[in-house]
Amino acid sequence: AFVRKGSLFFAIKPVRISEKNESSRRKRNLEAMDPQLTEVSQQFERFKAAFVRKDYSSCSDLLSKLKVLLTKFKSLPPLFESTPNAAQELTIARDIYEHAVVLSVKTEDQDAFERDFFQLKPYYVDARNRLPQSPQEHLILGLNLLRLLVQNRIAEFHTELELLSSATLENPCIKHAVELEQSFMEGAYNRVLSARQTAPDATYVYFMDLLAKTIRDEIAGCSEKAYDYVSISDAKQMLLFSSDQELLTYVKEEHPEWEVKDGFVVFQKAKETLPCKEIPSLQLINQTLSYARELERIV
Repeated sequence: AFVRKGSLFFAIKPVRISEKNESSRRKRNLEAMDPQLTEVSQQFERFKAAFVRKDYSSCSDLLSKLKVLLTKFKSLPPLFESTPNAAQELTIARDIYEHAVVLSVKTEDQDAFERDFFQLKPYYVDARNRLPQSPQEHLILGLNLLRLLVQNRIAEFHTELELLSSATLENPCIKHAVELEQSFMEGAYNRVLSARQTAPDATYVYFMDLLAKTIRDEIAGCSEKAYDYVSISDAKQMLLFSSDQELLTYVKEEHPEWEVKDGFVVFQKAKETLPCKEIPSLQLINQTLSYARELERIV
């Protein structure tokens, strides 16, 4: 557009109406919502802002309020009543519980993870035909598989796998957990530890570190029973550390009973601190004979 001023024309930059009215459009949409849905949306925005700031204490408080507010929506599981805003309510509730699961990882609270995942799961299973698939679904399912693996709940791990479709099993988040379980059961601990570098998301690191600690503790327990001492380089290799400092930090924090001197890690001190338990041989023999006599009477 041009404006004439004297004998000259001045160009006027056109206003981008879409940007100018974006905030007012959002405001009108918010006002058009059900008052309860509006309140949930506002509280959830506060939650997400606190999450970005890494203010997890405020997140926990806001999450508790959000869960109470969600109980007023009859469109949510297990009722699934048809309401005018059912799709919006289901979507925001699913989003809230997904954030709750990730929050439990950030706060390293496995009990909260389990509770929030069980509340989220119906949105992935029972509400599948009511909502488009969540972009976070595979990531969350993979996290849950990793949690079960860390907690050594292998039977539940495989039960969860049986519930997944063949297409879901091909997702990188799910395949990562499956390959980890296979390596763990085969005793290929080096593959398990190196898998941390290929984790599909940063949220996986917490469980990967827990798994690494479990593996190192198992190796450490076997090593101190098999050897009196090993060189620092051998100990570093056995415990799958990349530097001497990582090994020394692990010894200091996890095994202060070990002694590091002259380039060796000495386990003898740890063995001496273990109580020597006498095997009650006579008691076991008497019990066995007693069982044999009882069996003879039955026959």
